[in-house]
Amino acid sequence: MWSKKLTSKKLILSCCLFIQNIHCEDESSSLYGTWSSKSNQVFTGPGFYDPVDELLIEPSLPGLSYSFTEDGWFEEATYQVTGNPRDPACPKASLIFQHGTYNISENGTLVLNPVEVDGRQLFSDPCSDDGVSTYTRYNQTETFKEYAVGIDPYHGIYKLQLYQFDGTPMQPLYLAYRPPMMLPTETLNPTASASSTDEASSNEKRSLRALVRRSLENRHKTNAVRRQNTSFLASNAIWYISAGMLGVGSLLFLAF
Repeated sequence: MWSKKLTSKKLILSCCLFIQNIHCEDESSSLYGTWSSKSNQVFTGPGFYDPVDELLIEPSLPGLSYSFTEDGWFEEATYQVTGNPRDPACPKASLIFQHGTYNISENGTLVLNPVEVDGRQLFSDPCSDDGVSTYTRYNQTETFKEYAVGIDPYHGIYKLQLYQFDGTPMQPLYLAYRPPMMLPTETLNPTASASSTDEASSNEKRSLRALVRRSLENRHKTNAVRRQNTSFLASNAIWYISAGMLGVGSLLFLAF
């Protein structure tokens, strides 16, 4: 029992197609929810990406997850591991987070339009990067030629089959949550559009207790380390040197 986004399925298109927003009454053909690959370890939401500390949290197994809202928002969580035929001990791995809006064209093509400033990628190539992963912004519009939603005959749950832009089927995704498990559907880390006032008010809302709690929660969730400014003038070295010299001077004064 499958419902496929093809041109011939005019009934489904009339239900699901709007200019920017999507809303399907029929659950058997709806994208609404969180979908995850067979490993069942990768899910969108706060367990994969922490937008406050900008941390990508590595799942226990590779996989793929997409979430869709009824009002046209999506979220993506990807954990991919690529083997190295020349050296099996040197696999490459990447974690990718994106979210933004989606729309469906008249021919059934599904297009994901990410929020440019929010996408993140953590890439690891242990035999070439000296054990230091690369953490960068990521922005990639994704186009799926079509998709199909139906009941999987083996698992007895809803399955989402996405087809790449050239029609190649991707690995199937299975419905994990409905309503979807997602981060807020808004720009999470604004850059040029954020004023200094907005940043200051945001920092004021984060109490010391909240910062400590978040740090403890994330302690064992990722091996990514946020790099700090290590320049001499920007560090606390001057303060420690001054305190040390003052202490030495005090001891010399008392001794003589």
